Amino acid sequence: MKTVNEIKRICNLGCGTMGFGTAIAFAQHGYEVNMFGRKDASIDRAMGNIRATLAIMKANELLTDEGEIALLKRIHGVTTIEEAAKDADFVLESVAEDMAVKQQVYRELEGYLAPDIIFATDSSGFLPTEASAHMAYPERFVVAHFWNPPHLIPLVEVVPGEKTSRETVEITWQLMEKIGKKPAALLKEAPGFVGNRLQFALLREALHCVQDGIATAEVVDFICKYGIGRRLGVTGPLETADLGGLDVFYNISAYLNADLADNKEGAALLKQCVDEGRLGTKTGTGLYPWTPEELKRIETTREEVLIEWLKKDKAGQKF
Repeated sequence: MKTVNEIKRICNLGCGTMGFGTAIAFAQHGYEVNMFGRKDASIDRAMGNIRATLAIMKANELLTDEGEIALLKRIHGVTTIEEAAKDADFVLESVAEDMAVKQQVYRELEGYLAPDIIFATDSSGFLPTEASAHMAYPERFVVAHFWNPPHLIPLVEVVPGEKTSRETVEITWQLMEKIGKKPAALLKEAPGFVGNRLQFALLREALHCVQDGIATAEVVDFICKYGIGRRLGVTGPLETADLGGLDVFYNISAYLNADLADNKEGAALLKQCVDEGRLGTKTGTGLYPWTPEELKRIETTREEVLIEWLKKDKAGQKF
């Protein structure tokens, strides 16, 4: 298997919401990127998204004019799997979240690449053991779950399947670190990995608080933004428990856990919204009404905050 320093060219499968961002992440750090999209129109759309993203990065002093020119030269749009695989030393797949589609791509790709090339998927939910079930070399398959937007969120969850080799995990972890990410290697696979398990546990309780009339959606989000959210950027939940005293946290959990939401099905409030066609920003209303102006405001604010954190990361601040 190639060492991390021998990896020079990336087979970047997919150029949609995640794919164009991962292409930026690799190209910015000197890697040649074969960015696959099924149609020329897909590649053109991705390149437009890349240029728009680079403009924001330059405006925030995260990229120079010279860096932009060099970065763009390293991204090569292709429309066939064979072209994407050409001379590739590492694969990152971000095609549609459809198991059949992914497995078909893997089968075709294995025909073009040597057995020692690592296959990583950016899937946010599929377990690597299942995804690699029909591969000839499942030991070289791993999850590298980037968080959206991948050019601003540093976390990458590195998740092994039952047959994934330790070497595959280590090299993937090292590569993520080389492109400026904060890789987190899990000990084993689990549905939702760790990030989504934590995210959906919080969402389940937030929805319960609204549905049970404890607080409005606005108040629940306000509490997260100005309380929990402020603290989580510095101390995780387990560090917070240690800092507060495990005796205190145990005593609280002993009575509070029994009253927390524990429904095993999808949340009733979410189902109601979906049944009514209220899907969030994509339809103009969800748990909140969304005007184009309000959507632009919150997206801009989120981007500004994430860029500020990214600058702190680059400055070497530890939290």
